[in-house]
Amino acid sequence: MATAPWFVISPNTVISLIGLIRGPDKTEPTPIEDWRTAVVDVVIPAFREQDNIAYTLSSLMTQSMQPRQVILVDDGGKDATVARAREFAQANGMNLTVIERASSIGKTPTIKRQAREFDSDVEFILDGDTFLESPDYIARCVQELYQGIGIASACGTILPMRMRDRSEIEFSPPFRKYLAGRPYEDPFNEKSSLHHIWWWITNTYRDCLYKFLQRFVYLGQMVFFGGITNPVGCAVAYRRKYIKDLFDRYEPLFGDDLTNSEDIFIGFALNNEGYRNIQLQDIQARSEEPQVQKLPRQVYLWSSSFLQSCYYFDALMRSPFKSPKRLWQRLKQKNSGEAKRIEELRKIKEAYRQPFGDAYTQSSGRPIGWVIFMSAFEKIGFPTAIIILVLLKMWEPLAVTIAAEVLLSTFVLTMVSKGERLRGFCNAILVTPLRYALMAWDVVTIGRFAADLWITGNRKWRK
Repeated sequence: MATAPWFVISPNTVISLIGLIRGPDKTEPTPIEDWRTAVVDVVIPAFREQDNIAYTLSSLMTQSMQPRQVILVDDGGKDATVARAREFAQANGMNLTVIERASSIGKTPTIKRQAREFDSDVEFILDGDTFLESPDYIARCVQELYQGIGIASACGTILPMRMRDRSEIEFSPPFRKYLAGRPYEDPFNEKSSLHHIWWWITNTYRDCLYKFLQRFVYLGQMVFFGGITNPVGCAVAYRRKYIKDLFDRYEPLFGDDLTNSEDIFIGFALNNEGYRNIQLQDIQARSEEPQVQKLPRQVYLWSSSFLQSCYYFDALMRSPFKSPKRLWQRLKQKNSGEAKRIEELRKIKEAYRQPFGDAYTQSSGRPIGWVIFMSAFEKIGFPTAIIILVLLKMWEPLAVTIAAEVLLSTFVLTMVSKGERLRGFCNAILVTPLRYALMAWDVVTIGRFAADLWITGNRKWRK
């Protein structure tokens, strides 16, 4: 996910505003297959998730579409995660496969190996600290994947996990079976008051960030381009074959060193091939957020991964400069009747259909490349403009710029916080200092990325 700034006047902002007004595309595509027959495997990458794993598995048990099997990959955590998962599976009759590693090798190899070693149609990635709040989360993701051959990933809306979310799961039938009448106290309740304060600050910030991104930015991308730049990787369904093909292509080039966040690289790679990443607004999952002290590291991972992916997929990012060529090609096809003939030949009437393959991206770019280009421009341009205004001591323009950005971002957050707009307004104002502090940290991220490119030559980017 991108971080700050949230709101800058640019084509991306205009796209998101129109998307907010228009809402999601309502056209009904022709499905290529019956999604109900899809074989789904859930893969849970976990590292020291002993306090969360029973909650995660409980949320799976209440899904309307059950997976063929659940594959827990313990990444060398050496805690009670595996023991508690096995106990839960035995109590609930869950088909659980456990893979234990002696030492941690990261999430990217987990996704890659399970895409190769199992034969499911859909590889559903669910982090060990994430709970599916909507009972039809998996079903809706799989259904969306099967709406077109060009759809490679689908995820819902991800929001921060709260204590009341944990309490609700504790009273669910699968969790009660796991407890088997034993007394239970959530380990999170035993944490210190200071921990809960830091956690609340992080949750408040992340709640604003996630709503802004998913209900505003991603919504605009969905309306205009039929997809988003990258899925949210903690609860996402992938077409397994597409992911396997992706790793078969890029492993010889990079090994496991993709970028500092695997879902951003995967999203870019899928867009580069002409596939689409879908985000659904009608389903939700909850994910545990770190304490506020750990936010800078996660911001660094996300922001640096975005910049690293822009570097790897530079042809995709340069799509705006190739848009005249795409427009000329469409006009020629329209005038010659070729476009109509191709459309009539298609058995599957799929919206947003594009030619597949990297060769097309190299020659003509992709429409969603506009989003990537402008996002990169905003990420670098806005902090740079702030720094220049400070160095030149142009205090009045600086104050006007910040005030305008804060007012507009607060307005958007208030609008997307349906049913709780007063709370959304207050939270947006409350987290503004933290948001600008993290924006300053983003300058450090940009500097480290520039050093990797031109000084150290480092390309060992890995989560």
